[in-house]
Amino acid sequence: MLAATESQLQNMRRPPAGTGIPIEGLTTEEAGPFPMGKQNPSAPPCAQPPNPRGITHINTRHTSRYTVIGNHLAQHRELSLTAIGLAAHIQSLPAGARVDIKTLAARFPEGETRIAAALRELEAHGYLSRTRERLPSGRVVTHTVSYNQPRGLGFPEPRPTPQPAPVPVPAPAPVRPVPEVSPAPATDRPRNPLPEPRTHDMNGHHTAMALLAGLHRDDPRLLLAERDVCRLAPAVTAWLERGAAPEAVRRTLTASLPEEPLRHPAALVAHRLTELLPPPLPAAPVAVRPVPLQNCDGCDRAFRAPRTRPPLSRLPFRPPGGRLA
Repeated sequence: MLAATESQLQNMRRPPAGTGIPIEGLTTEEAGPFPMGKQNPSAPPCAQPPNPRGITHINTRHTSRYTVIGNHLAQHRELSLTAIGLAAHIQSLPAGARVDIKTLAARFPEGETRIAAALRELEAHGYLSRTRERLPSGRVVTHTVSYNQPRGLGFPEPRPTPQPAPVPVPAPAPVRPVPEVSPAPATDRPRNPLPEPRTHDMNGHHTAMALLAGLHRDDPRLLLAERDVCRLAPAVTAWLERGAAPEAVRRTLTASLPEEPLRHPAALVAHRLTELLPPPLPAAPVAVRPVPLQNCDGCDRAFRAPRTRPPLSRLPFRPPGGRLA
């Protein structure tokens, strides 16, 4: 029985390599010659299986809505699969999107614990940085920055483009500096003060107050505040003092107003009272009275003579064409 077993084992030993007979297993020694007379090294290889082993890529070129992710992240040896997938998701988000733990936990089936651990992994390997900031309102928020290729982790830095050597340029001839003339400082045109009356006239002051308070009857936009009426009343009194009639002053202040809304009606009235002030009236001519008539005490004749002369009764009477009496 034992001899038959050894004979069967000898018959089951593998023939030499290259015979094209697919027998599984590994045999390191051969016993006895192979039944085939001679070997054929040009025999066809073994047929390939219908489904090749490994991954087969079918790539389509993307032209929109895609994100470029480096193999240093996709094939990272130390990051977990959750961290790699989370980093790819974060890099695909637009700037300003929320990536806090609660938002990510509501988006993915992983819980807050796994997402927090993945964020710590990315932060430890330089793909994320999280800083806390305090807003003016006192609220503390977390600011997250994502890096698609973090520096300082052994990745080759891009080499700067070599710049051509600068061509030496001959120095120009020395030029005498021209003294700079500083321009005169621009000064704003000083505003003319509001006109003031020369005398204190209470009647004119009351007329001016009433005139200013009633300007809104001609144009509702000229409704002045009480303090503006009190401030502008002396200027109107100066106009009245120079001989302007109240009606003329009212027409001057309300004529040719702009069509757009008036933001500062008091400033417009003050400008017109200052810039359109009429000249003062010329002095009234002094009426020269004629020398009064006087009667002679002696002859009762009328004559003109100043009152400062002594009475005619004390003067000697000279008749016309005659001598003194």
